[in-house]
Amino acid sequence: MNILVTGAAGFIGRALCERLLQQDGCKVVGVDNLNDYYPVSLKQARLATLEARDGFHFVQLDLADWEALNALCAAQGFDYVIHLAAQAGVRYSIANPHVYAQSNLLGMTNVLEACRRHGVKHLVYASSSSVYGQNAKVPFAEDDQVDAPVSFYAATKKANEVMAHSYAHLYKLPCTGLRFFTVYGPWGRPDMAPWLFTEAILQGKPIKVFNHGQMQRDFTYIDDIVEGVVRVMQHLPTGEHGQPPYALFNIGNHNPVTLMDFIHSIEAACGRTAVKEYYPMQDGDVPITYADTSRLRAAVGFSPDTPLQTGMQAFVDWYRTYHQC
Repeated sequence: MNILVTGAAGFIGRALCERLLQQDGCKVVGVDNLNDYYPVSLKQARLATLEARDGFHFVQLDLADWEALNALCAAQGFDYVIHLAAQAGVRYSIANPHVYAQSNLLGMTNVLEACRRHGVKHLVYASSSSVYGQNAKVPFAEDDQVDAPVSFYAATKKANEVMAHSYAHLYKLPCTGLRFFTVYGPWGRPDMAPWLFTEAILQGKPIKVFNHGQMQRDFTYIDDIVEGVVRVMQHLPTGEHGQPPYALFNIGNHNPVTLMDFIHSIEAACGRTAVKEYYPMQDGDVPITYADTSRLRAAVGFSPDTPLQTGMQAFVDWYRTYHQC
């Protein structure tokens, strides 16, 4: 089984590659453009955990480069493609929209076309809970209307879903989108709250608490995300009753916690109390994310359930080791 994982130097990409390489007969080609949205040294450290493993090969490649991607897929003959590469971050998209168009729209176009041309069995791609915007109905279900994104990042992820649907319809390319809900854990991103809060608490610096703490998030542990991705990869949409072979799943913990409870879990893991500064809601943020995971459980017999306290302790322990603090 030959699998292409895009965004392999990323947080989810690294963990997924590690898991796939544990399966017998599985070869993984990881690609990443190693951009400097956050320190490249972290991406290189993630790759260093993979590069000595049998069956792994890394290629530095920008998915916006069609010729390079097409040549790689022609040479490798991938069975599956798991497309995680994207320009991430809600707030960054407000100031830098062109980067998102290049990575998330052109990159997705090239991945779809490469999968079509080279006979890929199943394309699994990352969407985001951000597509739900400010939906008032909770929990969020895959059939909810998602036509009112509140950030350009969310708009690109919604676009990815309908782009994939068109390829499933036109070319019968099996495509599955995964709406990830606030992923955290070891090797996480330094622009996200778990890292930012842990760093500040350990250094005795204040943390910024937006919307005065009146937010809820469905925090999902990295191992649960990876388990879901692997199971979904092996669950091809069939396109029954004349429908295209296309599917969408939420992957979240189905248990939103308040921002203040989230902060308390980090304080407990660090053994220190945070200095808190309160701010209004940021542009592009939403008050709650909450995943209905019944469709995922029905399809693959699994939905995330790692308790926040367990996952946050694992993250803080990793953070201390990584930074030797």
